[in-house]
Amino acid sequence: MPELFKQSSIYIKKARFAAILWTLLILFLCFIPGHDLPNINVPLIDKWAHILLFGVFSFLWHCTTPTKSFRYKLILLLITGYLGWLVEYVQGHYIPDRSQDNLDSLANIIGGVCGILVYTLLYYKYQHSD
Repeated sequence: MPELFKQSSIYIKKARFAAILWTLLILFLCFIPGHDLPNINVPLIDKWAHILLFGVFSFLWHCTTPTKSFRYKLILLLITGYLGWLVEYVQGHYIPDRSQDNLDSLANIIGGVCGILVYTLLYYKYQHSD
């Protein structure tokens, strides 16, 4: 696992592939028409789903660029937030039986922050364990 957090990691290409696949999964899941979605009666399940989807998104994309740079983290968070907002916009305007939900956009950003924090904590743990 420590190898993943080094600039010369042999896993960077695999991380990039995983990040691209995860991004495509987000787009696929978020663009399913509403009438094709299962009815799950768990409070706030959609918010937790957005937090998980975008948390993994930001974590995987951070793995493609092992760095402790605050600037990179901020740019990644902005990209995560923009993608989350864009998904919500498309849902609200182009996907049948779906709507734009600003709380989902907030959940996407919270997920992005969580993914970046998890990456950062693991980065520091493994950098200082050498």
